[in-house]
Amino acid sequence: MVSSTLALASIASIIPSVLAGFDASSSSNVAVYWGQNSLNQQTSQTRLVDYCSNTEIEIIPLAFLNGIKTPTTNFANAGDNCTTYDGTQLLKCPQLEEDIKACQSQGKTILLSIGGATYTEGGFSSSDEAESAATDVWNLFGSDTTQENRPFLTAVVDGFDFDFESTTQNFAPFASKLRSLMDGDSSKTYYLSAAPQCVYPDAAMNDMLNGVIAFDFIMIQFYNNYCGVSSYVAGSDTQTNFNFQTWDDWAKNTSKNKDVKVLLGVPANTGAGGGYVDAATLAPIIQYSKQFSSFGGVMMWDMSQLYANNGFLDSVYAALTGSGATKAKVQQATTLVTKTKPAATAAP
Repeated sequence: MVSSTLALASIASIIPSVLAGFDASSSSNVAVYWGQNSLNQQTSQTRLVDYCSNTEIEIIPLAFLNGIKTPTTNFANAGDNCTTYDGTQLLKCPQLEEDIKACQSQGKTILLSIGGATYTEGGFSSSDEAESAATDVWNLFGSDTTQENRPFLTAVVDGFDFDFESTTQNFAPFASKLRSLMDGDSSKTYYLSAAPQCVYPDAAMNDMLNGVIAFDFIMIQFYNNYCGVSSYVAGSDTQTNFNFQTWDDWAKNTSKNKDVKVLLGVPANTGAGGGYVDAATLAPIIQYSKQFSSFGGVMMWDMSQLYANNGFLDSVYAALTGSGATKAKVQQATTLVTKTKPAATAAP
């Protein structure tokens, strides 16, 4: 196979950076989770770099760091290309190091998502423990590449995402410490995001979402719940169950960052989450949501499901941008892995 990383890195030098990466002034950001291969087929998730020339995608959260006290990473079949640091559960992934840098050279915003369906630690017993854990996470993935046992070696992520599916404690001090470490690093811009359920307030992360942490954007899971996109009533200005307006109110009145963007999180295919709607059905929901000034685009779970749903991304992107034209994109490669590890198949 031709070295896609080198080829894409050279092409990236001629692609305007404004075409990619999270844009706080935009209502057409697209984020797609990668790492859990929820379609769970042998070739349904290929290496990260294979998706980064798709210019309809700006943000890619890597799922997941699913253990914090005992740092543990899981990237499903992508982990087959990693080894494990001696005496730890941390993967050492030189291929991901290479791919993250290549994707960033094309302007992609690469986040590390913390949590996932298999996260069971429940948080921290004290603020001190939480702040210490945040420092450990920063040392593993932040800008000091001399630290030991870094999963992505010298690659530095562009920020962090929180995805917790059950009740946690003392995550506000964890997030606050992580935010301060990010803000104190002048080497580049870092972002902080979260993926709460659409039910408000979110049971797992309300201590972080109640106005004490400055998030740059949040990616609401409008699925697996009564308030999801499948409950949208076409033609009605007043929605009884679909509650984007509730989250817009949160953005304006509760969020610490009053310029925070809210992304409409949807399943990318029928098997990706409860309440999937096709692109034609989703288009008017996007138009309804765009009336709210906090609207920042669409999040999808996950990349493996998206690339098996032909035309879905193109149609969603067209609905976001108001144009039938789509940007140039690369097709999914299909032969990089030879086996599949168990994945956290629940949506983020």
